[in-house]
Amino acid sequence: MFDSFPGGTSERLDRPTYHADLGRIYSSGIGFLNKLERGQHFQERGFPSWDAFADGDWEKALSLADERREEYAREIRRASELGVAHRRLRVVEFPVTPYVQWELFVLRVRVDVGDAIKIADARDIADIERNHPVPEVVILGDVVMYEVVYDEDGNAAGANRYTDGSLIRETNSGFDALYERGEGFYDFFDREIVPLAPPRVSGAPPVFRGQR
Repeated sequence: MFDSFPGGTSERLDRPTYHADLGRIYSSGIGFLNKLERGQHFQERGFPSWDAFADGDWEKALSLADERREEYAREIRRASELGVAHRRLRVVEFPVTPYVQWELFVLRVRVDVGDAIKIADARDIADIERNHPVPEVVILGDVVMYEVVYDEDGNAAGANRYTDGSLIRETNSGFDALYERGEGFYDFFDREIVPLAPPRVSGAPPVFRGQR
């Protein structure tokens, strides 16, 4: 499963090449997309909701997140037209970081319009993470897998691209098992996130990633 990942031969893609490659293959009849998110601290400058969150304006951040509802609905409709089933698994550590608290409000908007997202409590996958955290990966069917990577300063730097069929099948199998163990988004959100006070933004380690 993920205890031995990554493996095999990969091609390093810079960020623009990664996005272009993903977009091209996404539209080619892949059937499904699996996405695993593990990091707990990110910065998303240029994403209006995150900018408001980083400025300490929690209410504005939530309002701006909700304004993307129709955009996310269009993404889901396009995926349906292309026959691409989306699944996302978000690993959450405790105590919940300010970033993840904010992100889950954004993801709630996605779930509201039909995105299939589950939550994995990091404590429940400790057996898998004995040697290292599970990777951040995006898998497009059985065609290609991207391990999202960052440079030494924490800036999003593209991805390692894998095309080995056996590795992709193994990772998809691992994702399936984790997703099956995951908790329904609303159940987790209502229990663990809704009761939290608005987060106080602190000096979390910066990692820059693409927009939600």
